[in-house]
Amino acid sequence: MEKFQLTLLLKIAGIGSASGLLYQNEKLYIISDNSNYLYEYKMSEEKLNKIALTENPKENIPKKEKPDFEAISHKGNEIIILGSGSTDNRNKVIQYKSSSKKAKEKDFTEMYKLIKSQLFITDEELNIEGLIITEETIYFFQRGNGESGKNGIIFSDDVAQSPKFKFIPFDLPKIKNVTPTFTDAILVDDKIYFLAAAEDTNSTYLDGEVLGSIIGQIDFKTLKLEKTIQITEKNKFEGLTLYKKTETSLEFLLCEDNDTDVLETDIYKLNIKF
Repeated sequence: MEKFQLTLLLKIAGIGSASGLLYQNEKLYIISDNSNYLYEYKMSEEKLNKIALTENPKENIPKKEKPDFEAISHKGNEIIILGSGSTDNRNKVIQYKSSSKKAKEKDFTEMYKLIKSQLFITDEELNIEGLIITEETIYFFQRGNGESGKNGIIFSDDVAQSPKFKFIPFDLPKIKNVTPTFTDAILVDDKIYFLAAAEDTNSTYLDGEVLGSIIGQIDFKTLKLEKTIQITEKNKFEGLTLYKKTETSLEFLLCEDNDTDVLETDIYKLNIKF
């Protein structure tokens, strides 16, 4: 993972504070941490649709009230969107079926309480930023940007019945003496690719100075860190999705949370050659 090229691919007007991406069937689905919409961008037509995830949806929701949707994944034709759990009003999970174009909202509070109690994570420390769903397991990517720095992967083989959660910690290479922490992750074949950002803050709630972002690779079977590379010194990348794949390279799409009220989102393309 030594050769890479990061370029600005496109700008999308109408979306602010992008926090997650999912590319499917030539459509780019985007979530925002201060919005109740799922944004569907048709790449070939350069057309943006807004999908309401709740009744009376809003954009640029104030920090204290925002749902903080940070993780997006899929299972079959169903898109799963998850709040970070970092405050009481950020405990929602949304299930959206593209076939029926219907969204269903559920409360994830009890599941987050179970995770915190079993893994000794405080209310102030929980901050889920990535989600991978397989047939057997759900993997939550905990951003350890709180005071204890508890950064790692949370998973259970039986979430539906009586889950027993496990935690695998990850201590990532520092950027300017600050440890990057997870901001998103996806599964490609037998490898997990993740983003992590270094931000000069010890709070899951308050933003700090952005010092850069890395991409890394984890072996899916062993959950061992294999490679990391710093891809920027100024961007806080929070969304990652696979765009194209060849025998010699992978192309990802990335989004950046600009932490402003401006309704415009930059989408970057990251090409990695093996």
